[in-house]
Amino acid sequence: MHAAVVTSFDHTPTFSEFPAPVPEGPDELLVDVLAAGLHPRVRSQANGSHYTSTDRLPLVPGVDGVGRDAEGTLRYFILFDSPYGAMAEQTLIDPRRSVVLPADADPVPLAAAMNPAMSSWVALRRRTTFAPGQSVLVLGATGSAGRMAVQVAKHLGAARVVAAGRDPRALAELPAIGADTVVSIAGPAAEAADRLAAVAADTDVVLDYVWGQPTAAAMAAIVTGRADRAKALTWIQIGSVAGREAPIPSAALRASRLQIIGSGQGSVPTADIAAELPALAERIAAGDFAVNARAVPLSEVEKSWDDTGDGQRIVFVP
Repeated sequence: MHAAVVTSFDHTPTFSEFPAPVPEGPDELLVDVLAAGLHPRVRSQANGSHYTSTDRLPLVPGVDGVGRDAEGTLRYFILFDSPYGAMAEQTLIDPRRSVVLPADADPVPLAAAMNPAMSSWVALRRRTTFAPGQSVLVLGATGSAGRMAVQVAKHLGAARVVAAGRDPRALAELPAIGADTVVSIAGPAAEAADRLAAVAADTDVVLDYVWGQPTAAAMAAIVTGRADRAKALTWIQIGSVAGREAPIPSAALRASRLQIIGSGQGSVPTADIAAELPALAERIAAGDFAVNARAVPLSEVEKSWDDTGDGQRIVFVP
């Protein structure tokens, strides 16, 4: 079969032949892949930098997608780490980690949106006791996952969503999809932190896709700017586009009711993630969320792999 194949962590995947997968047990189901999203998680899988990565090569990247099984059933699926990823003509799935979709569902927006939307959906549903009426700050809202987080927070009942990001064009689009307030975090971290604190000091939950020095500065400013420091603040670390480490001041933890937690593979049990998939897939299939996606033939994987300039989530279609 044809697939995107990683033979070196120092090179982008190439479109080439790869052995077709063969089911070896009752928990493996062969599907024809219809669409697979190019997420940051997939890029880190392909360059070996993700915290779950191994040295096993060659491999086909892709952690999720939409496919059709031998019975003709359309499924969204999440894959275990294996050499057979989603960016191929066929892959092996565990039916328990899949969701049956409506027969007429469009595979492209589902493949584009499920992974980025899942990060905030699972964080708010499984990593904290989020309640309708609370306020949410999305730190890193101009990325694909952050854009979905704005919509997910509103869908789950947030009374106020503050969207913070660097891209002014993308920021300007966010009020139309649920952001009540937008704030730029471009420029020096300390200045950006002050702007954040001015509009989001009393937020209840932070969905953080940034981390690094910007988060450290923002956390200190928000904590010290709160009207009531005894009011609970849950800071959920999801992404780390600005750095893998953040120098959090110890006073932020002692002088406020701040809780820092992570949400991702490992911190959320597989069964909990699987339990959330049907409701999220239903909402995306129904068109409840605005999805910015672009379908690209899988044969163009090498020239499209590093294309991140237009804000659209690339979805490879075999």
